[in-house]
Amino acid sequence: MANVPRPDVRPGNANFSSGPCAKRPGFTLDALSGAILGRSHRASAPKARLAEVIERSRTILGVPPDWRLGIVPASDTGAVEMALWSLLGARGVDVLAFESFGEGWATDVVKQLRLSDARVLAAPYGRLPDFAAVDFSRDVVFPWNGTTSGVRVPHGDWIARDRQGLTICDATSAAFAMRLAWDRLDVVTWSWQKVLGGEAAHGMLALSPRAVERLLSYRPAWPLPKIFRLTSGGKLIEGIFKGETINTPSMLCVEDALDGLRWAESVGGLDGLLARSEANLSAVSNWAGRTDWVDFLAEDPMTRSCTSICLKLTMPELAKPMAALLEKEGAAHDIGAYRDAPPGLRIWGGATVETADIQALLPWLEWARAETLKEAPSP
Repeated sequence: MANVPRPDVRPGNANFSSGPCAKRPGFTLDALSGAILGRSHRASAPKARLAEVIERSRTILGVPPDWRLGIVPASDTGAVEMALWSLLGARGVDVLAFESFGEGWATDVVKQLRLSDARVLAAPYGRLPDFAAVDFSRDVVFPWNGTTSGVRVPHGDWIARDRQGLTICDATSAAFAMRLAWDRLDVVTWSWQKVLGGEAAHGMLALSPRAVERLLSYRPAWPLPKIFRLTSGGKLIEGIFKGETINTPSMLCVEDALDGLRWAESVGGLDGLLARSEANLSAVSNWAGRTDWVDFLAEDPMTRSCTSICLKLTMPELAKPMAALLEKEGAAHDIGAYRDAPPGLRIWGGATVETADIQALLPWLEWARAETLKEAPSP
């Protein structure tokens, strides 16, 4: 085994967690000094801040003007659950599961909502389900990007324009880093804690006019908790989409979200964010292409995520000790594969991560593998 020298340079920011993710470059707590604290979130000034998060998000992402966009409880999970419990049951549903979160939505649909007409179209980690098998006369639930598999939907062309059902898309690790096909989607969810590096606990829910029509014309057979209710008296609760949140938000987190959105605008908006994430993927791709002990978990290069970059090793048993060693050295935090995923490494490549830090990390991966091999028991 060749000796690998210990790298001299650590990443400037060694935070490569896939959520909560690295703060934007240059972030300090001073950025939050303008937070409106100790005030009711229903007062005019705090509510204006909440509305500003909605409008800046809408503008950067290009959310169509006739869509509703609101802040909801419990991060992306809460936003997805709200959509599933409020909208499903009117017709059959297909759930696409190709990683742990998609599998979780399938469990909700089949075991919690107990919908009798539900199909789960599954694929193993590293692959996408067969899109040709999806029936768009039914509702369709899917993640745009598999946060725990590193497999993304490359485009929206597979989604029928003349669909009868709704498309419900969990986009938490895709929004702000991948171009979403708004004309093919009906419900889109994400959280603040991913690509813009915001703090946890708050989700975003975007609804197309078709989704709103479903809310107004269909009433689920099951009771809805208060935090899931989007209608009252047969009418949409419009305040949710103007900053009147269902529950009490953290105004400190709101200020942080605004800081991230302003930074996003400063780097060129959506185009700039996409370019930053793709540059991070390219850096890892170039390195993996010349490294014989590592490969992407995503089998098709067109489906490789530019945010949750998931890698498999020729000796998967080395992944955990490598991650532990890198943590100890302060070279990389939180890069072990997700607990339900195959053993490997997961490097967050969202827009707040500098490509220079990715490039500085890669020699540390080589060093950590060599050091771990020295400690591995002989066969």
